[in-house]
Amino acid sequence: MAYKRIIVGDQEIKVPVFSIGGFSIFGILLGLWLLTGIYVVGPDEVGVVQTFGKYSRTAQSGLNYHFPFPIEKVQTPKVTEVKRIEIGFRSIGKNQYQTVERESLMLTGDENIVDAEMIVQYKIKDPIAYVFNFIKPELTVRQASEASLRTVVGRHNIDEALTSGKFMIQEETKTLVQSILDKYDTGILIVAVQLQDVSPPEQVVAAFKDVASAKEDKNRMINQAEGYRNDVIPKARGEAQSMIREAEGYKEARIARAEGDVAKFNAVLKEYRKAKGVTETRMYLETVEEILENREKIVVPDGEGGGNLINLLNLKAKGDK
Repeated sequence: MAYKRIIVGDQEIKVPVFSIGGFSIFGILLGLWLLTGIYVVGPDEVGVVQTFGKYSRTAQSGLNYHFPFPIEKVQTPKVTEVKRIEIGFRSIGKNQYQTVERESLMLTGDENIVDAEMIVQYKIKDPIAYVFNFIKPELTVRQASEASLRTVVGRHNIDEALTSGKFMIQEETKTLVQSILDKYDTGILIVAVQLQDVSPPEQVVAAFKDVASAKEDKNRMINQAEGYRNDVIPKARGEAQSMIREAEGYKEARIARAEGDVAKFNAVLKEYRKAKGVTETRMYLETVEEILENREKIVVPDGEGGGNLINLLNLKAKGDK
């Protein structure tokens, strides 16, 4: 029987060689062992090659080769796949989910309890760190996300958590989760953080609805008051401006009339100085004409057949008793 000598360390081992059709079984086994080093890296993967357990190189997508186990081995994490972690609930079917209260119930900054559910999406940004720096990546991301959400919700009051502050909470949680994962050099990139539902606990939903309804009534009344104010104030300002314009017009008319009276008086005074008697007579006749205008006049004959007539002026106006 033929033997083949193999040196392992400082020892020499003789291995029997069996021949089949001119080929040794050792050679066949060696060839098959070498063929186990062929591997394929997908288009969405990166090959991380380890030599005796230590990182040695990175392989890109396509057909590749490494020394067979136990010399080298390769891991191929999917670096473009966006993974998903659910906080506070678990999907159990299409459009069906189950609440996980031990994750979803948390305290707000004003010491109220809210039920918050969140989805975290992440992918691998550093495959070497992802493979070597920690184990159970899904559990790590879940715990970091839950802790971050509790921390951020604890910084805000319940009104912000239920209404206007949701986007702010999402962004702060995303930043905090990423900082935690970067601190431990996990090689993970947080793509998005989305709050699915934030609501009060089931036991106090009715009370919160009453509070929300009261706040809506308050806002409605405020809006109505502001609408009334916005309607009344412009009208009042318009009326004020109209009164000011009327007063200014009246002022201008009075001034113009007074100036006209002064001019008329000066003109009469000028003529009066020229001929006092004529002017006095003319002014007397004009005054009498103005007084007697539209007055009823009565003519009474003198005696039975008298010839002189006396004009009587009825000084009572029409309608006077």
